[in-house]
Amino acid sequence: MNNKDRPLSPHLFIYRPQLTSLLSIVHRGTGAALGIGAVLLVVWLMTIAAGPEAYALAKELLGSWLGQLILLGITWMSAYHFCNGIRHLVWDTGRCLEISSVYRGGWLVIVMSFVLTGVIWGIAYAGMEVG
Repeated sequence: MNNKDRPLSPHLFIYRPQLTSLLSIVHRGTGAALGIGAVLLVVWLMTIAAGPEAYALAKELLGSWLGQLILLGITWMSAYHFCNGIRHLVWDTGRCLEISSVYRGGWLVIVMSFVLTGVIWGIAYAGMEVG
């Protein structure tokens, strides 16, 4: 049999990503990325222990637009991972396992992760000194 005449695997032309599979992939990805975020937290704590000069440098780096973007990403990943973890805990009780509930819960996780991120950043910026 010629290679071009061989049939394709069904998943290559039939399968469409579903909300449940995408949320699962994002949950695993955010969990792994939060491990890197934990290292960033440890480095930040080490700069505090190292003295005012090191802390000033860390504050400057994290205060830059790129640092703020990274912190925003870490905040969203934490919120998403938290909300999706609660969803999994509900599933562990045997509840909300019907397809409609699974999708409703998935959309709730997405919305709440953004809401929670906004609330956290709103509180953080409300507590900052202006000027």
